[in-house]
Amino acid sequence: MKTICLTTVFLFSLTLPVGADNFDHSHATWSELLQKHVSWISNGSASQVDYAGFQSDQESFYDYLANLSSVPTSAFDSWERNQQLAFLINAYNAFTIKLILDNYPDITSIRDTGSLFTSPWKKEFFKLFGKRHHLDWIEHEMIRGSGRYNEPLIHFAVNCASIGCPALLDEAFVAERIDDQLVDVTRRFLTDRSRNFFDVNNDTLNVSSIFDWYEEDFEKGWRGYNSLKTFFAQHADW
Repeated sequence: MKTICLTTVFLFSLTLPVGADNFDHSHATWSELLQKHVSWISNGSASQVDYAGFQSDQESFYDYLANLSSVPTSAFDSWERNQQLAFLINAYNAFTIKLILDNYPDITSIRDTGSLFTSPWKKEFFKLFGKRHHLDWIEHEMIRGSGRYNEPLIHFAVNCASIGCPALLDEAFVAERIDDQLVDVTRRFLTDRSRNFFDVNNDTLNVSSIFDWYEEDFEKGWRGYNSLKTFFAQHADW
């Protein structure tokens, strides 16, 4: 009598790092989610996020986050400047949504996600390039501090899920249109008269605290801005 041994082979998938050539630079999944769950208010100068909607689409949302986290440094470094910048802006905004969803609906502000000793923006809760990081790392170290991008309009693109923050764009930033997108979000922010307006009676220009916090970024000659005065002068018609 022959004994036949049957070997059962289990097939499983591994989450492999994304290479330089197969990352979706259209950020299609992120764009689809934003278009479904972000709407414009206040004549287009602000946006509203439907967090419950994001929660209902959490499978595709978390797939997108996993895709971001799987990109190795070697792939990122091989990309063009605009591909890198779009990736970082989208990562910042997407992980901000994640931070809210991790605590939703039991919060009234993003600040509720921090602690007595750690602000939400310094809380290490996601992975990029193989290490745990916080939101400030993306904005201040990777974008502002790296010297690669020299982009003052970044301050109108990253959304910190707080009332004082610029609007969350209802589509992903993409390399081939990022300049137009940055100008668009800047225009939307500057036309928000609840934060930026000229007081005729007092002959005073009142602007968002963002310009106080990051004034130096408008003094470095980036995009031809040598000061906040030149920045506002160039966009006075907004």
